[in-house]
Amino acid sequence: MSINTEAAIASGMASVWVRRFAPLIRRGGRVLDLAAGNGRHSRFLLDSGFAVCAVDSDISALRPLGALGCEVRQLDLESGGPWPLGGGYQGIVVTNYLHRPLLPAIAGALAPGGILIYETFARGNERFGRPHNPDFLLRPGELLEAFAILTLVAFEQGEILKPRPAVIQRIAAVSGPMGRLPEPVGLDVGQARE
Repeated sequence: MSINTEAAIASGMASVWVRRFAPLIRRGGRVLDLAAGNGRHSRFLLDSGFAVCAVDSDISALRPLGALGCEVRQLDLESGGPWPLGGGYQGIVVTNYLHRPLLPAIAGALAPGGILIYETFARGNERFGRPHNPDFLLRPGELLEAFAILTLVAFEQGEILKPRPAVIQRIAAVSGPMGRLPEPVGLDVGQARE
């Protein structure tokens, strides 16, 4: 999952949640990795055959992905301006990032049938360390409320122990009616509960 130890993040290991639901994104589709950080999900998505746009305010770790065909964009997502990333994404991935004013725009940027894969920290995480500021912690059920316009595929919230104790919330949802989605592949169900 995306709440990794520093070593796991440095190794480029993609989130279990992202790996579990990425197969639902239309094969070869255009995917936005929002607040892409060091690019671990962008790398995973590129390796999975998607056209990826990686966005962050600091793109120093993302620059090498440009040579691999990834579109890399440096943006201040919290400037208060209009949504600068357009729409029509077959998938949007967001991990360990929360800026509430962007949530409606994220939902609106999905193409019909596009998949949102989102996970971040929730209230209660302050017991375990950073982040502990409530501005960066989801309220119970907040992702369900924020993305009620989407069709729910999966939702989890609560305390986890691995890879380190944390309180998280995560959602996978599709824009429009769900229709027939492929079954997630490549992971044992037990792995998704890390």
